[in-house]
Amino acid sequence: MATVIIGAGIVGVSTAFYLAENDATTDIHLIETTNTLFASASGYAGGFLARDWHAPATASLAALSFDQHAALAAKYDGASRWSYAISTALSYSVPGTPEDDKRWQGRRGEDWLRQGTSRSTSAPVDATPLPPSEKTKTPAWLLRKQGDQVVVLADDGTTAQIEPAPFCQFLLDTCRARGVQLHQPARVTAVGRDAAGQLSSVTVTVEEHGGEQTVLLPCARLVITAGAWTPRVLAELFPDEFAADKIKLPVTNYAGHSLVVRTKDAAPSTEAADNCFALFAAGGSLQYCPEIFGRANGTLYLAGLNSSTMPLPERASDATPDSLLLEDLKATCRKVLGSDDYEVVRVGLCHRPATPWGAPLLLRLLDEQLCATSKEQTLTSGRGGVFVAAGHGPWGISMGPGTGMVLAELLQGRPLSADLSQLGLQITVCQ
Repeated sequence: MATVIIGAGIVGVSTAFYLAENDATTDIHLIETTNTLFASASGYAGGFLARDWHAPATASLAALSFDQHAALAAKYDGASRWSYAISTALSYSVPGTPEDDKRWQGRRGEDWLRQGTSRSTSAPVDATPLPPSEKTKTPAWLLRKQGDQVVVLADDGTTAQIEPAPFCQFLLDTCRARGVQLHQPARVTAVGRDAAGQLSSVTVTVEEHGGEQTVLLPCARLVITAGAWTPRVLAELFPDEFAADKIKLPVTNYAGHSLVVRTKDAAPSTEAADNCFALFAAGGSLQYCPEIFGRANGTLYLAGLNSSTMPLPERASDATPDSLLLEDLKATCRKVLGSDDYEVVRVGLCHRPATPWGAPLLLRLLDEQLCATSKEQTLTSGRGGVFVAAGHGPWGISMGPGTGMVLAELLQGRPLSADLSQLGLQITVCQ
């Protein structure tokens, strides 16, 4: 029986990658709704990786994923193909003015869980500020100011950076070389059962040449890795349970704007560490907690203006950035650089999936959850089932490969490489 994966973002392609690596005999199908690949967080996120900035629920998964990032980069030349580089992580604060407070009142973009703070507070450090004269551990593009403060959060190989879109493209290309089939743009419109009531197929509607074609794909394993769209997909495929609110899947949309710029004198370095800094800013004129990543290719990535109320578009490719928030990011760039002598490489808006408690869901849905109103069931013991992985928040790129690896193991009934015991307890079945 085949495996169908709905959602070809980083978690979906990672799952297909590890499935195909460990089982060359099964058919694997990736279903992607958009015309453009990696149109949300898998293409527009910052690409910051951290091994040990995570709570106990995800610590094992995060460490596995960080190590997989390093292993894949070493094996497939990630430094040149997707700008993989070990990164120095810094905390940066600068004095503000009453005008700054007025400017940002009511329009904050704080960390998605810690109100008014940065996710850099998760870093396991206790360091003293660097003096302005210290140049070796600060990026050349950062303009130091009177009264500012820089603290090293990590410079020991436990943080790194990648460019998400090229990395995801590598995973997808490798999958397809191994026989994985991509259906795009397409959507799964129905789930089929056999005479015993077990999951046996899905109906896929594929858009092509201005029309639509319906394809029936036999499958016993259905994987939903559709990011912030995951609850919507489940409600469409299992309306008696999800659309009728018999099952609550608390995955919400957390939208974030981003900006990639290149300073006029920037150039990629032969030593990636010369450029690769992750700056987590807070305080004063930067009180909305922006994140500025100096990438190994010489560009700067800026983000941090986030929203949990921005509507989720029908498709990821329909997302339209807010011009006001983009101007705010440009103003941050000018403050950090001390200059407006830069060019905008691209702007972005991505919709990330988040859960209220901060850890993702990674689980096999039980038959009693999926079939609350019937006796239908799915195959077990690594042969079938419906699986969900969503809710990584700002850590989707960092945890992507590890999530795909463990999800593949879960699908195949193999021993798990990370502890998932706290990543599936928040599904609620309403009687």
